[in-house]
Amino acid sequence: MTGTVRLTVGQAVVRFLAQQWTERDGAEHRLVEGCFGIFGHGNVAGLGQALLEAELSAPGSLVYRQARNEQAMVHTAAAFARARNRLSTLACTSSIGPGATNMVTGAALATVNRLPVLLLPGDVFATRPADPVLQQLEHPGYRDFSVNEAFRPVSRFFDRVARPEQLPESLMAAMRALTDQVDAGAVTLALCQDVQAEAFEWPAELFGRRVWHIDRPVPGPAALARAAQVLRQARRPLVVAGGGVAYSEANEALRRLAEATGVPVAETQAGKGALPYDHPQSVGAIGATGTTAANALAATADVVVGVGTRWSDFTTASRTVFAAPGVQFVNCNIARLDATKHAATELVGDARATLEALASLLEGWSVEPAYREEASASARAWDAEVEQAYHLGHSPLPAQSEVIGAVNAASGPRDVVVCAAGSMPGDLHKLWRTRDPKGYHVEYGYSCMGYEVAGGLGVKLAQPDREVYVMVGDGSYLMMAQELVSAVQEGVKLTVVLVDNHGFASIGALSESVGAERFGTSYRYRSPGSGRLDGAPLPVDFVANAASLGATAWRARDVAELSVLLERAKSEPGPVLIAISTDPLVPAPSSEAWWDVAVAEVSALTSTKQARATYETAKARQRPYL
Repeated sequence: MTGTVRLTVGQAVVRFLAQQWTERDGAEHRLVEGCFGIFGHGNVAGLGQALLEAELSAPGSLVYRQARNEQAMVHTAAAFARARNRLSTLACTSSIGPGATNMVTGAALATVNRLPVLLLPGDVFATRPADPVLQQLEHPGYRDFSVNEAFRPVSRFFDRVARPEQLPESLMAAMRALTDQVDAGAVTLALCQDVQAEAFEWPAELFGRRVWHIDRPVPGPAALARAAQVLRQARRPLVVAGGGVAYSEANEALRRLAEATGVPVAETQAGKGALPYDHPQSVGAIGATGTTAANALAATADVVVGVGTRWSDFTTASRTVFAAPGVQFVNCNIARLDATKHAATELVGDARATLEALASLLEGWSVEPAYREEASASARAWDAEVEQAYHLGHSPLPAQSEVIGAVNAASGPRDVVVCAAGSMPGDLHKLWRTRDPKGYHVEYGYSCMGYEVAGGLGVKLAQPDREVYVMVGDGSYLMMAQELVSAVQEGVKLTVVLVDNHGFASIGALSESVGAERFGTSYRYRSPGSGRLDGAPLPVDFVANAASLGATAWRARDVAELSVLLERAKSEPGPVLIAISTDPLVPAPSSEAWWDVAVAEVSALTSTKQARATYETAKARQRPYL
């Protein structure tokens, strides 16, 4: 393409984004499939006008979607990117000021989980015609300062466009960051609001179709040989599958390796579904929210192979779960930062390509039959516990595990369960029977309350042929439920199962474990007598709330009625919410693992003193893994 094209900066951004593609294994994908936006004075005349013009002149080139909350729309974009294995994402635009800073939490979630999202917040006037403008933060020492500086620590790439001439280089750098499989995360282009509306003569080649190729790097022969040697000497090896297995589409390569060698496979939250739950080599969730099968094997493993995991504290049970003296780690990861953790034998490369290369070097080697059978027997024993937890028959209110069982039974093999913070993710990690690599979508890197409904919307937009079940607690729902309106507006079907336990169940249990006696974790009236929040439960009507947002909403009286309503929901065309009350004091089966949460060292409370003694005993088991 030759010549120039006269467009505003906003129009140039929209036209450029519509022409960006990714490619892996010969398949091409739109890099940015649409743009969520909430408009204000910082972006309405620039990107807002540009998106309107694109919708009228080039329908479908960059679809605009309306959101209700700026944080939520970033969660939707992150969920979309995860469902698409980081090959496609969505853009999000906001005004300057509170619209922009609302996106910061979403940016942090995306970067912590290493999910590419493109954020386009408005910024102050570059020309400064009337400083301070509405919503502008003045800093006494920096004239080029704005609230968008808050994006810097939570973005993988940040740039402020204060002149049209800066845009082409900034856009190219942003696309490089969005397609970087090592350093994926939030990419922020702060666009000064006057500059967004400024016209410029752009080189026509800027708007040509551009494909960003995603390669599959493989570790060098020496690194592969070292890893194979460590494994061949192992007697009790264990694979820990992380999110990188899903993103690199390495599930089949992992299955073949596990079947050929007999090495059992445990899963992190992001890696759940790496193998079907009933595969002979699958031992399920590992760590603080793990199964007893996986954690028992971890305790005696002599070699641990991490595939696409960043080794969070939940995965390692705060560095206590891998307890064998002299345990060695082999880490396969696209990011060297993660491959070198725990003084591992490192394999820096794409998970699928690396597993395929490693399998060829391990041909003919297998664990002892007794170890293979031990792993399978442990997994079967755990599955029997899951079955029991699904059918406790607890009354008068059911246990949360029974609700999970009902949803699992109602869902199909390719359906997706979506969840985030609270007690539910831990229970799902242990109990959900995953049958498909993309059937489990729980955000636990940032453990962000309010992600669930917005995340479910993103998953459904990315994979419209799958049913999406959003499981959410009452506390998280109250933080951010308004994207139900977006689902209604777009005609997107979600089935939201709301567990009503009158407070924060997860933090309630944690509070009790640290001697804080569940303080501040229940939704109660303030009692006139005690002056504390220990009165009757608050009368929140979640069915009425969801119905007022346009969703179909019902309340189930028990698990049997929940099952009936889940079947009924399948024929509804739009979003459905089903609320059910549960007993927050009935725990799921224990993982028999620990999580490090510091306990007050001195206290006048007997409960805290006892919790501190228990904490010090557990703390003594921590290891550096160096």
